[in-house]
Amino acid sequence: MMAAAKSSVYLKPCGMISGTLAADAIKSGHALPFVSSGLAFTQCEIIRRVQGETLCREFLTARDMASGSRRDELSELIVRVTTERPPLRLSAATLLFDRPLVMGIVNVTPDSFSGDGLAGDVTAAIARGRQHVEEGADVLDIGGESTRPGADFVDPDEECDRILPVISALKDLGVPISVDTRRAKVMTVATAAGATIINDVSALTGDPHSLDVAAAAGAAVVLNHMRGSPRDMQDNPHYADVVLDVYDELAARIEAAVAAGISREHLIVDPGLGFGKTAAHNFQLLSSLALYQGLGCPLLIGASRKSFLGAISGGGTPAERLPGSLSAAIAAVQQGANIVRVHDVAPTRQALKTLSAIDGGN
Repeated sequence: MMAAAKSSVYLKPCGMISGTLAADAIKSGHALPFVSSGLAFTQCEIIRRVQGETLCREFLTARDMASGSRRDELSELIVRVTTERPPLRLSAATLLFDRPLVMGIVNVTPDSFSGDGLAGDVTAAIARGRQHVEEGADVLDIGGESTRPGADFVDPDEECDRILPVISALKDLGVPISVDTRRAKVMTVATAAGATIINDVSALTGDPHSLDVAAAAGAAVVLNHMRGSPRDMQDNPHYADVVLDVYDELAARIEAAVAAGISREHLIVDPGLGFGKTAAHNFQLLSSLALYQGLGCPLLIGASRKSFLGAISGGGTPAERLPGSLSAAIAAVQQGANIVRVHDVAPTRQALKTLSAIDGGN
């Protein structure tokens, strides 16, 4: 007997509204609540795919989704996109997703693409982390290996030497520490030193021991989508449908992590802007972020200072991409992103507070 063709269904909320307008539309039944507090959606796009081929796209109103057979068919996805993410309870602090969170980047590297690497200067790295917290960072992400396109491998011992003094100095600031690494040894040492989040650009595939180490540590884990490695990921990346392919590959990593003993409630997903994607791919992902809430995990977006932002404005240095970085962060939050990972904390926090004030006034 021939096996049934694998069929997948995706739900992309659209027709976003916010503030008092959202609350009134939810109350009247013209909209459904979105995962982020204060947002709602009036329509959704239903996408069907059979064996990797996108066959059908259909639009439904919120009323259509909330009634009859369509609700039964889409029930799990509807629950995932309408339920606010529960608090993420870590030993250092609890992350509440009742507003967008800001993750401040501390690159303890000599070759960061963003021009802010601080390899060997522990004092400067600690000062940057403290500054991020003073400016409103909710999480600090500390990394000792550059993952820019073409980056070379860094020995795990050297990576540990770069980041451990920084983690030790910053772990008592009252915000969670995330370690940006794809090496199991570094995960082990960093979590023992006080890191409570593992941010792995390889989604726990870069080291054969990563899944077991992350499960044993009890840390939260950011599963970042990437094809290949930083050394070769930008060598002609290709997708049948970048939005759906990334979704499917992240879904597979979620299942692998859960099977390894990592609680689903401790998983965060990141579609990996710039990791094995062209500029066009990145913009397609940014325009479809709401769909990724169907994975049922908090959504993290890292667009800050990346080269694709310069591709539409004539390039410029990474530091000159702040306007594009802020635009991407706002667009991501308006589609339900729960965490934005940034180099420039104060401007991002100001932009998000302004957005919140505007939403509150409608």
